[in-house]
Amino acid sequence: MQSAAGAPRPFDADQALRLGQETFDIETAALRAVGQRLDARFAQAVQQMLHTRGRIVVMGMGKSGHIGRKIAATLASTGTPALFVHPGEASHGDLGMVTANDVLLAISNSGESAEFNAILPVLKRLGVPIVALTGQAQSTLARHATLVLDTHVEREACPLNLAPTASTTAQLALGDALAVALLDARGFRAEDFARSHPGGALGRKLLTHVSDVMRSGDEVPRVAPEASFSTLMREMSAKRLGAAAIVDTDGRVLGIFTDGDLRRRLEAGADLRHASAAELMHPQPRTIAAHALAVDAAVLMETHGITSVLVLDEQGCLTGVVHIGDLMRAKVI
Repeated sequence: MQSAAGAPRPFDADQALRLGQETFDIETAALRAVGQRLDARFAQAVQQMLHTRGRIVVMGMGKSGHIGRKIAATLASTGTPALFVHPGEASHGDLGMVTANDVLLAISNSGESAEFNAILPVLKRLGVPIVALTGQAQSTLARHATLVLDTHVEREACPLNLAPTASTTAQLALGDALAVALLDARGFRAEDFARSHPGGALGRKLLTHVSDVMRSGDEVPRVAPEASFSTLMREMSAKRLGAAAIVDTDGRVLGIFTDGDLRRRLEAGADLRHASAAELMHPQPRTIAAHALAVDAAVLMETHGITSVLVLDEQGCLTGVVHIGDLMRAKVI
């Protein structure tokens, strides 16, 4: 079947590979050239965005709009409040989303988008600072801009030099550069990133505390030091954690007994029937505080080859236990 684009021709694998490699070459050269042209205006743009009392409003039409949405998302996720507003919709009411406290990041390779041209005078009257990402320094957008960041590329990767390819890659890279410079200027940390990504792996590791996943109250296996071996085993079986804490009358931890301890004693031929919990326990168990990160409990388990860690308060009293299964269910590991 003949497509609307013209008569089909036999697929040429070598040609496809050549064009793929050429695309990387062209876009790599374009990125290098844009990076080398960065000057004081880039730092001024970062400063303008850093000190704005509002948000970064990103606008772009067509492919530049798709790039703009990604830039807005990257800014927002790295500590700079941002949103995307479609320039076409801005002419029909959405311009009300923009305030004089905001900074506009306008993206247009030609700088002559009709949708932009319709709203630029209004934005100027509002006193909104405009940072333009454009490939045309003499364009209408550039003339209205407070600061112009040059995204000019020598050619597109498209064989016809028409489809936005190298130019949109340059826009995307420059947007990332702004976001990186801003997050550094804000002192943005991994913990801050986690707070805006609570559903991600990093968020779970940096936001989940032991107190969020530990077992407490009657779920925690514990016996007194004078408890018999049979009492100790019944408690371990009932709580199904493969371990039990040995605590004094004030709840302070004296030791722990685990399935591994039981196996090693039996392999050594010990008669455990008349032994007390105090005689069987391991006196220096691995412990952690409830306010510690759950990932720290995971590190303890991995380092020492154990599956449970006792949770203590500041007085050394037992408040809970965290098991490797709890960490897996919380997707910390």
